Amino acid sequence: MPIADTELEREIVARLPRVYVTMGDPSGIGPELVAKLLAEPGIAGQADVTVVGSRREFERACALTGTDPAPAGFRDVPIVGDWAPATVSVAAGRHTLDSLGLAVDAAVGGEADAVCFAPLNKLALRVGGNPYQDELHWFAHRIGYTGFISEINALDEVWTSRVSSHIPMRNTPTMVSADRVVAAIRLLDTAMRDSGRPAPRIAVCAYNPHAGEGGLLGMEEIDTISPAIEQARAYVERVDGPFPADTIFLKVRAGQYDGVVTMFHDQGQIAMKLMGFDRGVSIQGGLPIPITTCAHGTAFDIAGQGRADVSSLRHAFDLACSLAMRPASEVTHA
Repeated sequence: MPIADTELEREIVARLPRVYVTMGDPSGIGPELVAKLLAEPGIAGQADVTVVGSRREFERACALTGTDPAPAGFRDVPIVGDWAPATVSVAAGRHTLDSLGLAVDAAVGGEADAVCFAPLNKLALRVGGNPYQDELHWFAHRIGYTGFISEINALDEVWTSRVSSHIPMRNTPTMVSADRVVAAIRLLDTAMRDSGRPAPRIAVCAYNPHAGEGGLLGMEEIDTISPAIEQARAYVERVDGPFPADTIFLKVRAGQYDGVVTMFHDQGQIAMKLMGFDRGVSIQGGLPIPITTCAHGTAFDIAGQGRADVSSLRHAFDLACSLAMRPASEVTHA
């Protein structure tokens, strides 16, 4: 007897990854991006989607963008307090954290396989109650994860991780330790393998100009980074460096490497965004739950105009779906 349509539909949905999509900061472009994302062709057949955020703002974003999104589940999180478009506020920050918390709790509880979130504002998160330097550390605290974590950025086939991230530049020297360099190398290697790359070739950035010029411009390469690379070779198939940061991405563009470990935020982000701002994806690296987002911010300057480009969020959603269907590796960091 043939399977009835409704039974077949239930069977298909059961095989799809369950992805919670949060709308990000309501003061920015997040709601309109999610409206556009759900209107993209093929979304309904790609994942079982649940949107998390203010239903009122989602409906307003659909009207603003003239979209007719595919059907999706919805977890309504009302915005409590005063807020305004293109403005940092306690209400928007708290709402963003509440939405993210609901989505992450669903993943921890087995109701979701991955989380994809629209852009958020770090200052709004701080005034809204986040005591940590960024959302990644807030996620780790929320789920009780204590291992090494690093934001990973993906641009097509090129991925990067960082030894330090969202901290003042004056604090970066204290973060460049051998243990952290090894951990960042191993994390990037594992993440790329989990995404389906069997043998990623990883390059490591120097910290100083010209990779220190043999100690003339700094000793971190000699004292810390080079020994860490040697140590990482016990765990990682291919890792080289340290290379000067101003030329390493030329080697990547030439196809010599697949991934780059950088020492601080802008070492990798400037190059990655120049190579493909509209395609970049950020992954909350190290966490046991796949969590992705677009690699750009809330774009207050164009919020509420309906012209935000959904390309980066679409790539983030695609990657969340892909990672949700793969078993994550269990890594014990050195």
